[in-house]
Amino acid sequence: MGKGESSSKKVITKEEWEKKLSEVKIRKEDMNKLVMNFLVTEGYVEAAEKFQMESGTQPDIDLGTITDRMAVRKAVQCGQVEDAIEKVNDLNPEILDTNPQLFFHLQQQRLIELIRSGQVEEALEFAQEELAPRGEENHAFLEELERTVALLAFEDTANCPVGELLDISQRQKTASELNAAILTSQSHEKDPKLPSLLKMLIWAQNQLDEKASYPHINDLVNATLEEPVT
Repeated sequence: MGKGESSSKKVITKEEWEKKLSEVKIRKEDMNKLVMNFLVTEGYVEAAEKFQMESGTQPDIDLGTITDRMAVRKAVQCGQVEDAIEKVNDLNPEILDTNPQLFFHLQQQRLIELIRSGQVEEALEFAQEELAPRGEENHAFLEELERTVALLAFEDTANCPVGELLDISQRQKTASELNAAILTSQSHEKDPKLPSLLKMLIWAQNQLDEKASYPHINDLVNATLEEPVT
């Protein structure tokens, strides 16, 4: 950006910006609903119960269902995929019946756990009996299966091209997909609203950067206003 273009920007001081922000009225009830939405979606049941008592904010789902959902999520995160499948079927068998991609990913995670524990013969048998037929019906599934089975070809799986499948992050990815499906089945958003609003804030700041120099919020945790760059 040239000097002429930079100098043509409007400069808004921190005092002016804070005055404008103070004129924006946001209801406390709306802020409380955002907090409750985050706690419910992310599964912080004890915090949600306490926040409900302190603020009087009502969650949009039965808080008792959060405990069940978190038990399913924790099972996947601990590598106990069979247990997770049983639990989700107890909650609502239609979740897996109507979501073949999710069910495949859970079965894929079961295969990964067998490989992780060194059960090579069991892993090959499971892949052939449970996953191969689904791969024949879906090319994307077949590619994922081939990547997973490729783990068996390497002694040093930590440094192999598909080693990330054994990372804990892979368990988290599968757990998050299952968590989202359970939330959807309960007519609840699969993602909390608060992170989306923060992304919108960053987008709005980037758009405004083209027209003005103003105090940014770069520290999203503390929401600290920084002096405008002039």
